[in-house]
This record gives sequence, structure tokens and C-alpha cells, in this order.
Amino acid sequence: MPAASSTLIIGASRGLGLGLVRQFLARGRRVIATVRDASRPGPVAELAGADRLRVESADVAIAESLMALRRRLEGETLDILMVNAGIGVTGREDFAEAFLACMRVNALGAMDAVKTLFDLVGEDGAVGVMSSQLGSIANNSSGGYEPYRASKAALNQSLRSFAAEHAQAKVSFTCLHPGWVQTDMGGPQAPLDVETSTRGVADVLESRLGQRGDAFLDYSGQTLPW
Repeated sequence: MPAASSTLIIGASRGLGLGLVRQFLARGRRVIATVRDASRPGPVAELAGADRLRVESADVAIAESLMALRRRLEGETLDILMVNAGIGVTGREDFAEAFLACMRVNALGAMDAVKTLFDLVGEDGAVGVMSSQLGSIANNSSGGYEPYRASKAALNQSLRSFAAEHAQAKVSFTCLHPGWVQTDMGGPQAPLDVETSTRGVADVLESRLGQRGDAFLDYSGQTLPW
């Protein structure tokens, strides 16, 4: 990719998104990181390598917010577009509310980000979305977490459809499972720390540069069933 290209992480204020920004800055990349409120960026603005870091605002649940980001990024070329933004639910919320909230952010919002920003991705670039193994229909033998599962399955289906509709594009499309990670969503009992997970996710995204078509992969690069 051209030296002037950037890696864009949508949803980078904490957890996996923040970890991905750290990973890519450590690899010498130029990074654009989005938070919902750029006036209060939090720890992302204090990272080492900040001379190669641009912090922007975006809320995937608000279409105009994404369009405004697209306008501000005019002239940028992206090597990697990674949509990390997402929410989880605990099961204590009203089912319908939890289902609609997960769909709105995890599926519709994430894909709105992909569709709005896709034209900035350069040739041989990589598009990624943060999915989950819980989004695998083939692997669902236990049930549970239905709003979250359904939203990630919808995200996987939507990215595959988008990839099929852009089959001639010289980019790759990847749904990524980061593992069960010690984040606010994953909880302290999770077996993976953020650094281990995001190092793997970053490796996978870089391995997808120059590739074509779609894939559903975990943080170690293993293929997951749709």
C-alpha cells in the first residue's frame, strides 16, 4: 500500500478498539481512530506514536455522523478499514429492547460504516468487522445470548452480501472473532487479555492485505463456520 495510506479503527475509545490502535501504531502505521465524542477522546489521544494518530468522532448508530466523518476524510486512502464498534447485553434487559439495540449498532450501524467509508479503501486493502463466534449459525448448539448472537449473524450475512456485490473490488472482507477477552463486555473471567487478542486480530488483518473475497476468521487466523 502507498506510504500515505492510513488504518481506520471505528470504535477505539476502549477495549479492543483501543488495543488495535496500540497494535497498529507500534507497527509504524498511520492510524485514524474514532470515538463518539472527539472533545473527550480518553486514553486513545495519549498513546505513544501520537504523531501518526488522528482522532475523529463517529457514532455508527447515527448515519449523519458517519457521513460527516466521510466528508472529513476526503482525500484519505485506507489500507485497513476495521469496524470495531459494538454493544453487548446481559440478558436482564427486555428482550425486544435488547434485540433491537444489538441489531441497530452491531449489524446496521457496523454495515452503515462499511458502506459509507468503503470507497476510501485502496487497492489491495482490507475491510474488517468485529464479529463473534456466537454469530456462527453452524456452531450454535447451546443457545443463549440471542440478541447478541442474532446481531453478529446478521453482520456476517450482510458483509458477505456486500462482498458478493463488490466481487470485482481488489480488497478483502473479513468477519473477525477476537476470542473471549477481558474487556467490559467480556468480563474479568475471560481467558484472553486485550493485548493477545488485538495482536492476533491485527496480524489477521495485515495477512488479508492483497487478498480477495470474504472470510470468517478468529484472532489466530483459524476459519470459523458461517
